[in-house]
Amino acid sequence: MPDPTREPGADAPDVVIVGAGPSGLTAAIYASRSRLRTVVLERNMAGGQIALTDLVENFPGFPEGISGFDLSQKMKEQAEKFGAEMREIEGVAGFRAAPDGGYVVTTDREEVHARTVILAPGVEPRRSGIPGEAEFIGRGVSWCATCDGALYRGKTVAVIGGGDAAVEEGMFLTKFADRVYLVHRRDQLRAAPIAQERVFANQKVELVWDSIPKRIDGTEMVEALEVENVKTGAPRTLPVNGVFVYIGQIPNTEWLRGTVELDEHGYIVTDGLLRTGLPGVFACGDARANPLKQIAMAVGEGALAAVQAGRYLDDLAGIAQVKDAAG
Repeated sequence: MPDPTREPGADAPDVVIVGAGPSGLTAAIYASRSRLRTVVLERNMAGGQIALTDLVENFPGFPEGISGFDLSQKMKEQAEKFGAEMREIEGVAGFRAAPDGGYVVTTDREEVHARTVILAPGVEPRRSGIPGEAEFIGRGVSWCATCDGALYRGKTVAVIGGGDAAVEEGMFLTKFADRVYLVHRRDQLRAAPIAQERVFANQKVELVWDSIPKRIDGTEMVEALEVENVKTGAPRTLPVNGVFVYIGQIPNTEWLRGTVELDEHGYIVTDGLLRTGLPGVFACGDARANPLKQIAMAVGEGALAAVQAGRYLDDLAGIAQVKDAAG
């Protein structure tokens, strides 16, 4: 069996970071600033889910808030300033221990050798699975109000969900849509109090309480959302032009099954120092099993993962020196 603690080839990056969300980008800043050769594998745009957020109000240092895209770009620029290399990919197929030490990360484009790996693959929106959802993707069904909101100027849309994302994106949609139905299965929202106050005060928003989506209907484009009251069983048809789904997230970790430990929901399991069960492999961000999915949390984890990767490499160097002295 290959020994990942052996020294890999001289051309291997010190750190390969899988994912370029806030956690991965912070890890890249810390690793590259520590003079570690750092490669970041990014899919789509830097920033991950946060890049699609209209306004971030709770990240320290921006009292007026900042768009998720702008914050992501600043993080990326900072990482590149210190020498981190960004490589665009379509996806990661997996990774394995290399025979000559370290690991090999397999992407759709290449195999990247690494002395250490930081897993920060992030999450993706959870789908509702109701009839019509898959059929109308791109024709009225969306998971990104920031991307598609402007298409619904003067129209009516429905937002499914009751958490922070649903409420905040619903508020963003009121900039364009004439009416926004907020469909939630309970009789109270789960979003932050300040977000709830804003949505309750907005005349464009109608709360559809105690209701679950049952079907999305239309011909060429979305025309209606069928919902059902969970208490009475009464059906209701909402005439809408668009449906935005915000019912949670799932981790992008399916490609990791069989290599690192995942919990029952697919999140990466680590110890308190963000170490997985594999030597030299760390995990951080929203795809890690942790109780708080926030940018500030992701940033802190990214910093810790990079520091731990550096210490691991220092330990390897010490072992190599001992072997040389003994040889």
